[in-house]
Amino acid sequence: MKVNRIHELERLILHHKERYYRGKAEISDEKYDMLEGELKKLDINNPVLGLIGFKQLENVAKVEHQRKMLSLDKTYEEKDLTKWIGKEDVVSVFKIDGSSCSLVYENGHLLVAKTRGDGSVGENITRKALFIPDLPKSVKKLKNFEVRGEVYCLESKFFQLTDEMKALGLESPTSQRNIVAGLLGRKENIQLCRHLSFQAFDLLTDEKFKKEHEKLDLLKEMGFITPDYEIHQSGKNLSSIIKEAKDFSTSGDYLIDGLVFVYDDLRLHEELGETSHHPRYKMAFKFAGDTKITTINEIQWGVSRSGTLTPVALVAPVELSGAMIGRVTLHNFGLARNFELKPGDKIEIIRSGEVIPKFLGVTERARGKFVYPENCPSCNSELKIEDIWLFCENERCPAKVKEEILNYIHKSGVEDISDKRLEELILKGLVQTIPDLYRLSEEDFLKLDKVKEKLASKMFENISKTKEQTLTQFISAIGIEGVSTAKSEKIIDQGYNTIDKILSLTAEKMIAIEGFAEKSSTEIVSSLKRKERLIRELLSVGVKLKTEEINTGSGPLAGMKFCITGELSTPRAEFEKLIKKNGGVMVSSVSKNTTYLVTNETDGGSSKFVKAKDLGILIINEAVLIKMTIN
Repeated sequence: MKVNRIHELERLILHHKERYYRGKAEISDEKYDMLEGELKKLDINNPVLGLIGFKQLENVAKVEHQRKMLSLDKTYEEKDLTKWIGKEDVVSVFKIDGSSCSLVYENGHLLVAKTRGDGSVGENITRKALFIPDLPKSVKKLKNFEVRGEVYCLESKFFQLTDEMKALGLESPTSQRNIVAGLLGRKENIQLCRHLSFQAFDLLTDEKFKKEHEKLDLLKEMGFITPDYEIHQSGKNLSSIIKEAKDFSTSGDYLIDGLVFVYDDLRLHEELGETSHHPRYKMAFKFAGDTKITTINEIQWGVSRSGTLTPVALVAPVELSGAMIGRVTLHNFGLARNFELKPGDKIEIIRSGEVIPKFLGVTERARGKFVYPENCPSCNSELKIEDIWLFCENERCPAKVKEEILNYIHKSGVEDISDKRLEELILKGLVQTIPDLYRLSEEDFLKLDKVKEKLASKMFENISKTKEQTLTQFISAIGIEGVSTAKSEKIIDQGYNTIDKILSLTAEKMIAIEGFAEKSSTEIVSSLKRKERLIRELLSVGVKLKTEEINTGSGPLAGMKFCITGELSTPRAEFEKLIKKNGGVMVSSVSKNTTYLVTNETDGGSSKFVKAKDLGILIINEAVLIKMTIN
């Protein structure tokens, strides 16, 4: 019986591995992992478990990997992740759900691009890689090196791609994930690869590094799109980054299925080494997703605070992850249009833990056509279609205004003003903008239904209390796009500890902050510019922001920019605090604007040391730094 089950598991694993690597996955990652887990219990040394990928059968050029492209060990439990991290510092990045790719450069020019394949040999996709617009074809920083990363498809590009494939008479893609493997495996119409994107997450080179995050910094300097990263000292702030990733998995513009954690200290990489299957110094934290099939009863369109209309499917109730689900997000207009969603369609949905249930695909189509509103359901204004978005341009749209104010109420901590009460305030003309909340009198609240003097006084008092806020809280409340609590704190830690300093940020300044990528930096700065008028008006009606006691900009290190590399006698975080406390600013990489490079190195092995020497940047050790802080 046991032998029969082992043979059945071998057959299933090989079958699903092949389907996955052909871009036609039939089961979820979690169900596949369960098959592998069962086989491990029955036959831990089974050779099927050692296969990295699946050898493609097509007669195409193959390219050997000089160093194996391994899979990652994985966990679905935060407690297991915490145990694995121990007391070490780790770097976290989002785990993109696409296709792994290796790029080999010679004399600074792209020589060959290859898929992961079976880990030892990959498929030559150089011609296709040349079409990927954000994949650098040549670089100046290094000559001979290899970059590893993920090819993926942005949500907006997926729908453009769908339209183009339909126009060419090709079969429509079924998902962002499958289309990546599908395009990389095509022999014709390879120009369609211009709809794909690439993010770099590893660098193989003779350059000397001490830390994992230094490689990401150098990749960014070389012109590669890199993921935003977070450094967790002794495993701190894991819950916040996991929540951020789960939120992104629901509303982000590309697919992720978890996070990747890597020990930051590269000496540990050498000490721990690798198995035949995975490196011991990396761990994937994946979202366990429960999927079910249900039927769409109705599609409703809600208006967000940005004016975007989001379709939500009311479905036949189904139990997922211990909860009864009756509503499912359909993401955006583009997705609903692409799948021609309508009442009666049977759809597959997924819910990962506490994440909002979301649509995966159609399993059975109903008769009828996809329809969408031409006028805003809130203000009746004519709607506009732009790319994958359907939105209302009316700045005074009641639904739009309400959602913006409601977000502020929740994030700033105003109590006792519910969705219904806010709606009444808006309908009575008492509140039209966020600053209007601070213009209300106690008498205004008495105009609301069933509100007596005691409650009116309490609501007035609750709003008044929020006139004093922390900078982090305020940024979240006014709805700056792309700024989580963790990102906000990181910006403030770099010395941008007042609202005026934050408004002075440029994309270039933000990119210089450790862990910020170009795309997110540009989005944040653009959002700040759009919100500046609102910020000024809130300050004029009495909102006061507490200055974060991070970096006063004064002290013996005022006006100086410091970069740290290599090992110090105490954790790096302690020296970063010392620099900020004394008015200095931390930067993640060496540039002509850097004042000092702090290191205990004497041989100049790291790339930062070499660059500082080339640029004539002063290099000091920790003892000199400490002396500089003593008045």
